[in-house]
Amino acid sequence: MIDVTINGKKQLCAEGLTLVELLDSLGMTSRAIAVEINQEIQPRDTHSQVEVKDGDILEIVTLVGGG
Repeated sequence: MIDVTINGKKQLCAEGLTLVELLDSLGMTSRAIAVEINQEIQPRDTHSQVEVKDGDILEIVTLVGGG
């Protein structure tokens, strides 16, 4: 298990998870999501290759449309 911080809250998750797998485990499968790891925006097309590492700080934002 590794320690990560997601939206300001410490959380344990399995080692070796990709960003896509982490988002799935959190129930965040919508395409309307923006993710930042350690203050660096992660392009959506890299989510399946980016591995979440111990100590990472993630900010996950759900985009909402309105009008």
